[in-house]
Amino acid sequence: MNVIKPSKIQRLRAKYGASITGLACLYSVVVSWGENWFFTVFFGLGVLVCGLMSYFDIKSTLKKSH
Repeated sequence: MNVIKPSKIQRLRAKYGASITGLACLYSVVVSWGENWFFTVFFGLGVLVCGLMSYFDIKSTLKKSH
């Protein structure tokens, strides 16, 4: 059977996708600070959720490599 290896972009997206989304939410929080409190809170929660997801993704990846 042929085993298809994912491309480098797909591997990076799987590993760091949540981190990039968290950084984008952080940027949105900084930009919308004080103008629209709904979006500030919404993207602030996005920073927390995506930050935690990326932390645990990277932690499990490091655990697998050792």
